Amino acid sequence: MAKGGDESNGIGLQGLVVRNTGNAYLVRDDNGNDIIGIAKGNLRLKGIRSTSPIVVGDRVFMAPNPDGTAFITDIAERRNYIVRKASNLSKHAHILAANIDLAFLCITVSYPETTTVFIDRFLTTAEAYSVPVCLIFNKIDLYDDEENEYLNALIHLYSSIGYQCLKTSTVTGEGKDQLEALAEGKIVLLAGHSGVGKSSIVNLLVGDQAQKVREISDYHHKGMHTTTFSEMIELKNGGFLIDTPGIKGFGTIDMSRAEVSHYFPEIFKISKNCKYNNCLHLNEPGCAVREAVKKHYISESRYNSYLNILEDIEEGKYRL
Repeated sequence: MAKGGDESNGIGLQGLVVRNTGNAYLVRDDNGNDIIGIAKGNLRLKGIRSTSPIVVGDRVFMAPNPDGTAFITDIAERRNYIVRKASNLSKHAHILAANIDLAFLCITVSYPETTTVFIDRFLTTAEAYSVPVCLIFNKIDLYDDEENEYLNALIHLYSSIGYQCLKTSTVTGEGKDQLEALAEGKIVLLAGHSGVGKSSIVNLLVGDQAQKVREISDYHHKGMHTTTFSEMIELKNGGFLIDTPGIKGFGTIDMSRAEVSHYFPEIFKISKNCKYNNCLHLNEPGCAVREAVKKHYISESRYNSYLNILEDIEEGKYRL
């Protein structure tokens, strides 16, 4: 990869990857033109252990072809990215997007339920790759009293750790102004399970432009389902929204067991009081973290998510 994004082996063109179709890329050049970019063969052999070396949000360098397409010759250094394992068996990463200013994780407490394990795995990955996150609790118009009580408990939990939380309803419009203000001028990733209302949030933030983008995508890539690949949509108030396919599960990538606690801010803070510097907070004597869980200074659900990730790393698993 080129360092700093200013120099490259590429010639002629630079641009932003706005859509990944699996074997080709839609790239918007610095003049606002959309170009079909094709990765040069040697670009795939640079030791990038991922399902695709190029992702939405990448700044790329291109060499133009006579037919109006271009070869992508290099990728500018990424500020950050969000990643998950590609499949149950693959040891490769699947990078969802790069150069993200903010990630919206769309959550529902029912219809369907987003588990705390899933939330915590996403947050751990985001912490590891320096991606700020805002938790979007959607479909709040549908919940009964018991579900609202659970929703408010989740918001209290994650807010106390330091994560920004927002309630939204695309039916009543609650949270719309705050969402637009948070996204304005930024590159924002939208993630979550299928069925949590991501498409409605896209329409809320993008408006008529969302349908136009999908019509253009369908024209260029006939027969492709629009949620199969990530795509970047220009926001009406400036910035871009990266819409990702629905995610079933989140596995950790290239993370040692000793590192995991670093990405749980409240666990990492208290771990400094453990008797042993290499404490994994399992059954070691003098563990300040386990004591904090007993006294409810650390949430039991968060601690269980931490243990869940440790177990997966030890056994080489990827859980759905």
